Amino acid sequence: MHSVGRSWLLLTGFILFYIIYLLFGALVFSSIERPVEDKLRQDMEDLKQEFLNQSCVNAASLELFLVKVLTANKYGVSVLKNSTATSNWDLASSMFFANTLVTTVGYGHTTPLSDTGKAFSILYALIGVPFTMLVLTACVQRLMYPLVLAPVSLLHRSGMEPRPATIVHFVLLVVLVLLLFFVAPAAVFSAVEMSWSFLDGIYFCFISLCTIGLGDFVPGTQPGQTYRALYQVAVMVYLFVGLMMMYLLLRTFHKMADLHGLTTFLQLPRCEESDLDEDREPIVDDQREDQRPSYQTQKGASKPLEPGSQPSYNTINKG
Repeated sequence: MHSVGRSWLLLTGFILFYIIYLLFGALVFSSIERPVEDKLRQDMEDLKQEFLNQSCVNAASLELFLVKVLTANKYGVSVLKNSTATSNWDLASSMFFANTLVTTVGYGHTTPLSDTGKAFSILYALIGVPFTMLVLTACVQRLMYPLVLAPVSLLHRSGMEPRPATIVHFVLLVVLVLLLFFVAPAAVFSAVEMSWSFLDGIYFCFISLCTIGLGDFVPGTQPGQTYRALYQVAVMVYLFVGLMMMYLLLRTFHKMADLHGLTTFLQLPRCEESDLDEDREPIVDDQREDQRPSYQTQKGASKPLEPGSQPSYNTINKG
């Protein structure tokens, strides 16, 4: 009963902290961005009045023109000269859109124009999103040993205790991910995208790899950009590998939290238990005992391994 009460108390505390965190973010964003927005709105109003005073266009016609222009711009079509030299729906651009759709990044710069395209997007994402998550999970599982288990074991063999070894490894992994998937790509983006600063590149990498995808910065949309198709394919590869590494970081943090007792304190499922279940239970096992190969029916061959004998983030440090 005490455990149940503590669980509900923790959950209530999390919800309250979440609400306070949202309010704090709202206050900060409002205080920073609202003055800039008000100034921009006033500048646009002054520009509009100046245009009306110097032309014979009435206000209603100008409003209708601006509505149509802004609506088209929302779908990635601009009236500016040479801004739409290539289509937003050529093969490379369409593949880039499909990639942002199934990875849930969704920049929103290019969106379906037709009802048929919108309906197909629903069906395509319905299948593509779970399949992409499955592929990412499978890739991360293959990377757990060379990038997580083996380095931690090496640190332990060098004389470091298990808990400090996991902390050192996690910090090194975070630094490596920051350098390879944030700093280096941001430098490339700031060099290729002429209007982007280095901070814009860092901002784009973070928004993309966290699957937030605000869409205010989208690579490969500048007019007359050379090798645009190849550039978009390279960005797609970066997004997939980057998402995979972010998921690897989350898995590593979960395993470290298991070792340090954080998941037990918060009453969350242990990562090690789910790993052992995945290792012990086959996905498909439709063979009966009498239909199994003879080498599996030999003495001791069909006996499952004990949980303690399975290699894991914790047990690898005890060998």
